[in-house]
Amino acid sequence: MLRITDHIALEDDEIVERFVRASGPGGQNVNKVSTAVELRFDVRNSPSLPEPVRARLERLAGRRLTQEGVLVLMAERFRTQERNRADAQERLAELIRKAAEPPPPPRKKTRPTLASKKRRLEAKSRRGSVKAMRGRPRGED
Repeated sequence: MLRITDHIALEDDEIVERFVRASGPGGQNVNKVSTAVELRFDVRNSPSLPEPVRARLERLAGRRLTQEGVLVLMAERFRTQERNRADAQERLAELIRKAAEPPPPPRKKTRPTLASKKRRLEAKSRRGSVKAMRGRPRGED
């Protein structure tokens, strides 16, 4: 069982892991040992996810989500199968945690108060009078 939050936990049979050969560094083992992990999680048919979390997760997944609603994560950062497996599971958990956060409420529109409008106009006129004093002195020559 993969625990995501206090309320969300994924059963082991919901996650499908496949081990494939990784690209990149690995020395002589790179062509012999399947260390990369392809993790698949069926978002649309998961009984563990509440509906709002499922909808947000589908939006967050982007191109990693297939047409059938399966989230596919590739992990090949490390040279060992165990570390890649843990990395893929942690990335899945992080993605679901992010989807579990409720969106912030919409911003309420506010209007400036009468006093703040007056303060702004007074500051503008003060600034204007300071700038007016910078010119050449006007007067009789």
